[in-house]
Amino acid sequence: MDDLIVSDPDILGGTPVFKGTRVPLAILFENLKDNLTLAEIIKDYPTLSRDQAVRALREAQRYLVAAARRVTR
Repeated sequence: MDDLIVSDPDILGGTPVFKGTRVPLAILFENLKDNLTLAEIIKDYPTLSRDQAVRALREAQRYLVAAARRVTR
């Protein structure tokens, strides 16, 4: 995931951001929570690619599914 999300103390104080941008990962989830579409988010953050956003969502899904499986066993 190092090619998708990075945390560098020199970029937004170490806030996890999409690699090659200053767009925090949290922005994606906050905007989705506020009912913005993926297209609207990408329009508002042009340095964020659709591929990056989709990959982050897929990684989050994998993590949550794996966590749920650990809890139910």
